[in-house]
Amino acid sequence: MTDFVQVSTTTAGRDAALALLRSAVESKLAASGQVFGPAISVFWHQGELGEAEEWQVVLKSTRESYPALEAHLVERHPWDNPEVTFTSIDGGSTTYLEWLRRTTV
Repeated sequence: MTDFVQVSTTTAGRDAALALLRSAVESKLAASGQVFGPAISVFWHQGELGEAEEWQVVLKSTRESYPALEAHLVERHPWDNPEVTFTSIDGGSTTYLEWLRRTTV
């Protein structure tokens, strides 16, 4: 099992995405991250097909910090039921992964 994860969520606007990213990194729950967008999303919401412009937040963290990072993102997210998922980072440069570990709590 890998010790590192890439976490993502989306928001309706750039400012909300940047606020989530900044607060997670400032709290040392993530070592770094990026905001991408806008992107067009199509989804089911309350039984109806929806389409919206969204901004994606991608964060790099450790598996150990993930539960606290997830709670942080959900608590500060403007949506009631935000997407918060992670993908394992199965490899990377040794120096980068060491930095990632040192930078997160």
